Amino acid sequence: MSKIWIITGANRGIGAQVAKAALAAGDKVVATGRNVEQLNAVYASYAEQVLNLTLDISREQDAVAAVELALARFGRIDVLVNNAGYGQLGLFEEVGSDDVERQFQTNVFGLMHATRAVLPAMRKQRSGHILNLASIGGFMGFDNASIYCATKFAVVGFSESLALEVAPFGINVTVVEPGFFRTDFLDRSSVRYGSKEIADYSATSRSTYDGYNHQQPGDPVKLGRVLVELAAMTEPPLHFVAGSDAVSFAMSAFERRRSEVEMHAALSVTTDGNF
Repeated sequence: MSKIWIITGANRGIGAQVAKAALAAGDKVVATGRNVEQLNAVYASYAEQVLNLTLDISREQDAVAAVELALARFGRIDVLVNNAGYGQLGLFEEVGSDDVERQFQTNVFGLMHATRAVLPAMRKQRSGHILNLASIGGFMGFDNASIYCATKFAVVGFSESLALEVAPFGINVTVVEPGFFRTDFLDRSSVRYGSKEIADYSATSRSTYDGYNHQQPGDPVKLGRVLVELAAMTEPPLHFVAGSDAVSFAMSAFERRRSEVEMHAALSVTTDGNF
């Protein structure tokens, strides 16, 4: 039986490639984004297989309305892909509080809005799969990316706990942790940097990832196909790192953490109380 997908941020990048891969597999897609005209252009050739909806993920009421329309059209939702988001880069002290809150509003609270909206339908049907797009920045830090990484660590923690809560209803959760992929993510039209300048940081504050833009090793078309494959698994993974660079980063980060725990284990256990 074909699946019904709802994908946030489906107008370009990874979201669009996941949608196209699902459509190629014969599934139906609810493609959402802030600009429905862009969505109509991207999916013009798919006719009744796609429902394009306006969705500002930072607005909970938008997520609720989109899910209601999706259910009215297709009757069920099998897969939610929480893809919408952007990168707030820059050094922590040089990023204003408003920008920090805006980053969390989209990358974390927006993801939660969409998830909260679909869960009642998935619980009712006793099935579903939620794919949350995090990042390698969700298990390790990067310079000039403290705020962005903070949101992605939040997505990972949320996903792990949510998976335990919804498993009794036959709902799977997978947190996808991509490495660097050739999308518009690092374009100046997508990424944002700090608005302040602090003299002490002058040597590093203006450094950017511009030189890496469109040189990334990951192919978003292939990632789209892989996510369709994950959605077809009866026992999908809780964590999925995507890309050869992601595998390398993960191996290094987890080994570093294991070594650190082991090095200080004798001191750690001294905090136990006596009963």
